[in-house]
Amino acid sequence: MTNSNSSGFVNNYKTVSVVVPVYNEKEVLPEFHKRLSAVLDSLGLEAEILYVNDGSIDATLQVIHELGSKDPRAALLDLSRNFGKEAALTAGLDYAAGDAVVVIDADLQDPPELIPELLKYLNGGYDVVYAKRSSRKGETFLKKATAAGFYRFMRQFGRTALPQNTGDYRILSRRAVEALKSLRE
Repeated sequence: MTNSNSSGFVNNYKTVSVVVPVYNEKEVLPEFHKRLSAVLDSLGLEAEILYVNDGSIDATLQVIHELGSKDPRAALLDLSRNFGKEAALTAGLDYAAGDAVVVIDADLQDPPELIPELLKYLNGGYDVVYAKRSSRKGETFLKKATAAGFYRFMRQFGRTALPQNTGDYRILSRRAVEALKSLRE
């Protein structure tokens, strides 16, 4: 089944889940949610936003509750302590129910406005579509240097080619999510 919205965008997916791992993000969450909500509204399909609180010690949890009281798409998965971003992502993928699943950080370094573009590629038959940074503007010298070193190391010694300057921002088909869920390590 295909859906289309008022802009003529054709979509093969009925539902989309957005998994957002958060740790001490109280300052940016309202703006992130506002921008993400506008994007989801434009898609014209059912959506859920799954905030995975990874043991935040600021008011992040309270902000998520406030967002959820105003937007029924916003849901919370509250981890008992800080387990790290990868564990938070895994937990989010375990609970995400959408036919398509977006993984994005709340810090707004990755713009939610790219989701329709990622969805177009997913509709084109890909199971995983990742966003690639065009610049690392705003990052510290140390962050840029360690990222460059990581990719250089992985190109030299890794068996799998990693695309350079990609983070966790991506969209996955349900088939890809189920495959990831089967690999518990």
